Amino acid sequence: MVRLKDIPEEEMKEKAREAARNNFRSGLNCAESVYAALVEIGLVDFPPETVSLTTAFGGGMGLSGGVCGALVGLIMGVGAVHGRRNPLEGSQQEIIDRLYGNPGLYRFFNQIPHKFAEKFGSTQCEELNRDYPEWHDKNRFRMCMNIVIEAAVMAVEFAYQGEREGYTQPFGKNMAGKV
Repeated sequence: MVRLKDIPEEEMKEKAREAARNNFRSGLNCAESVYAALVEIGLVDFPPETVSLTTAFGGGMGLSGGVCGALVGLIMGVGAVHGRRNPLEGSQQEIIDRLYGNPGLYRFFNQIPHKFAEKFGSTQCEELNRDYPEWHDKNRFRMCMNIVIEAAVMAVEFAYQGEREGYTQPFGKNMAGKV
């Protein structure tokens, strides 16, 4: 993995932007395009074959219209940087606290879908594509390419933010009613 402090954030964002654009133009789906870009630029230090984990998420999970694949690729990439490499390490309470505590990983990851929805209007592929009833519409492709590119940039921003701030952010809306 690239040591984030060794490469300026703006440089990494530009690399992510270009790699994601090239991936999407080459025929990768939205999730693959984002995640593969993060592997290509060295933000994610997993083998390139791990992009296969993202394949099913294109079109909101197999074209079902669910969660946007670009968002999934973004979250998987940030998770590869800041996620728990050994989640069973420690006592049960320590394991739980690393997620829910302050600091806690859920505080950090909770921001991602909220900021994505704020930027694009939704986290759902079907909703993002509501103006394009024809899947092969070139304007839909351009819109999705923009989301893919911006999701890759967001992944870089979140990777650097986690490095700078740690995991003490306030919760946004969440299932557990945490603040």
